[in-house]
Amino acid sequence: MKDKLHTQLNIAVSSRALFNLEPSNALYETQGVTAYTEHQLSHEQEPLPQGMAFNLVQKLITLNQLPNISVSIMLISRNSADTGLRILNSIAHYDLDITRATFTNGAAPYPYLKAFDAHLFLSGN
Repeated sequence: MKDKLHTQLNIAVSSRALFNLEPSNALYETQGVTAYTEHQLSHEQEPLPQGMAFNLVQKLITLNQLPNISVSIMLISRNSADTGLRILNSIAHYDLDITRATFTNGAAPYPYLKAFDAHLFLSGN
């Protein structure tokens, strides 16, 4: 008997695509990394608003309910591990099935895509 086909889809998403980080990013652009870090840390329990890719990510996650398909969503963010805590708390707040995350501390996210075996990268840029 033939095995049924199983599809694995690995999607990477940037934190700025998943959540609306524009107000925080404006703070970073105008006042620097220290002000940005202090803001994120002082608001780490406050969920971030949904970003441009949020609804798509939710819909992709629901594909896991279908037989023979697995969708894995992973977060890749230029934030540090400290400022990324607000992002992780927001993922938990919205009950998103995202179990892998990388915080690059300002480095480009692209080298991580191969390590995650990402088929698609959702980014706001």
